[in-house]
Amino acid sequence: MSRAEVRASASLASIFSLRMLGLFLVLPVFAVHAHSLPGGDSDTLVGIALGIYGLAQAFGQIPYGIASDRYGRKRIIVIGLVLFALGSFVAASASSVMWLLVGRALQGSGAISAAITAFIADSTREEHRTKAMAMVGASIGVTFAVSMVASPLLYKSIGMGGIFSLTGVLSLLAIVVVVWLVPNAPRVQAKRVSLGQVLRHGELMRLNMGVFTLHLTQVAMFMVVPGALVQYAGLPLGEHWKVYLPVVLASFVLMLPPIIVAEKQGRMKQVFLGAIALMLLVQLGFWAVLSHPLGHWWMLVALLFLFFVSFNILEAAQPSLVSRIAPPAAKGAALGVYNTLQALGLSCGGALGGWIKQNVGISAVFLLSGVATLSWLIIAANMKNLPRRTAPAAGATA
Repeated sequence: MSRAEVRASASLASIFSLRMLGLFLVLPVFAVHAHSLPGGDSDTLVGIALGIYGLAQAFGQIPYGIASDRYGRKRIIVIGLVLFALGSFVAASASSVMWLLVGRALQGSGAISAAITAFIADSTREEHRTKAMAMVGASIGVTFAVSMVASPLLYKSIGMGGIFSLTGVLSLLAIVVVVWLVPNAPRVQAKRVSLGQVLRHGELMRLNMGVFTLHLTQVAMFMVVPGALVQYAGLPLGEHWKVYLPVVLASFVLMLPPIIVAEKQGRMKQVFLGAIALMLLVQLGFWAVLSHPLGHWWMLVALLFLFFVSFNILEAAQPSLVSRIAPPAAKGAALGVYNTLQALGLSCGGALGGWIKQNVGISAVFLLSGVATLSWLIIAANMKNLPRRTAPAAGATA
């Protein structure tokens, strides 16, 4: 990759990860904090307030992508970041769960993921685009990992209002990055591919269903995990970093070899399916431990470690796979649909996780995630195996 391509990809990936920071940074502490506010006695309402971010994102991804084609990528990204910052400051001053919900909805309305990924496609040559898209996937994994470690520490020192204010300030700083640091890219002229063709693409459908399931599972389980660590590990919320830090660091070390092998030897399908199967085992493990709590807090820690390993592999691999599989003239549309399903997964995970936790029980949340992950594994089993990156790209499309 040229210096300009690296600069554009890295800066845009950092802005993409900032969007996810709006969810991830509050994820470990949101459910516990919300119970201290008026309206926090309803787990369903708390789950909706957590998941509304993803719902607002889902409604905006495709329109933002289309608008960026017409009016320019930078202009639309800046508008999205302004809305994100506004929502952050509303949530920071929220005096009830309902105002938290309003702030989260405003944050989510800055749905810039499709515009950013399309901008990356504009800024990179075809032979380097997969690397750039993988950089975005890796940035999401890193953001999630950092958030899991930093969130309890920040909550202890500056509170939930401070966390939301911090994300608002970072969003405003990101505008500076977009305007002055991200290189301009030429408009891409290509034969149009209809949205219907993208939606009917079998391989893309598998990945879209996968990202929906992955993020539904992620948000649903974190409606339960922070409380479980408090109850069974005896760790107050501000001390959760003592679990997250070693677990996250170790998981990143373990996830790298499978990714390297998959890319070099053309075994992405096998690694991909293995990561889904590991995610399924993790959900069943959480269900078993929390259905018959024996006070073995180390089991929760071990399951969290395995979750991060599988999540990081899948989160890094899927955007790269979408960029390689999508028709060349429809990468923006394909990534817009992908990001929409990701956002829907975030929203449904919060709402369903909260409702099941309140009305059925905490262990049932992991049954929901387990069933969803099993369905994903069955569907993904028929995916095509991509050749190594050094092989011709023509065989990567269906």
